[in-house]
Amino acid sequence: MPPSGAPRPPGRPRLAVLVSGRGTNLQAVLDAIEGGRLHAQVVGVFADRDAAALQRVAPGLRWHRAAKAYANRDAFDAELGEAIAATSPDWVVCAGYMRILGDPFIARFSGRLLNIHPSLLPKYRGLRTHARALADGESEHGASVHFVDPELDSGAVVAHAKVPIHPGDDADTLATRVLAVEHPLLVEVLKLAVEGRLAERNATVLLDGHPLFTPLHLTSAGLSPPADPIRQGPE
Repeated sequence: MPPSGAPRPPGRPRLAVLVSGRGTNLQAVLDAIEGGRLHAQVVGVFADRDAAALQRVAPGLRWHRAAKAYANRDAFDAELGEAIAATSPDWVVCAGYMRILGDPFIARFSGRLLNIHPSLLPKYRGLRTHARALADGESEHGASVHFVDPELDSGAVVAHAKVPIHPGDDADTLATRVLAVEHPLLVEVLKLAVEGRLAERNATVLLDGHPLFTPLHLTSAGLSPPADPIRQGPE
């Protein structure tokens, strides 16, 4: 059965959140909603295992299945998609969801499916991003929120949050520093989404209806555009 019992204040945009682990990004979203900083509601939390993140919401909002028990990815994704669709979400948010989503699932929620990834995309798609950044001698690292498309971690990037790499860092210390910026980054992007300011068309992010060719950047004041971030096509 899909999650049920979600509070439904009128006019409050609806978020379905996919998780696989502890759920610290989910908690950041819940805290922002509770604190009045994000005008939205979480209508379901969905997991591919009995993840610790599920304990962060009421039982009626939880859905999980053991993905490995299904014949294939499409079979699991089909049941997951039905459960999500039953909550009528405005946005579907992958917040530490570790399974690759299949093409039919992505097509079903295209244009309203976001993911947070621990690197400055397009660098370091996939796993072990912190170790790979260190091995390459990078001076900075960070996190990205992007629209999901069929190619792994390759969808249009909405925003970045950067952190410095310090001498003596290892993958764990760097991961901790990146996680600290993931939380505000995800919340700030979701603010744009639920305010109706964010969309995706032809693999391009639209902000207030205009193409965003360079990702926004997280600052202490929120998301800021880089120099000349929004422009129309060629004159």
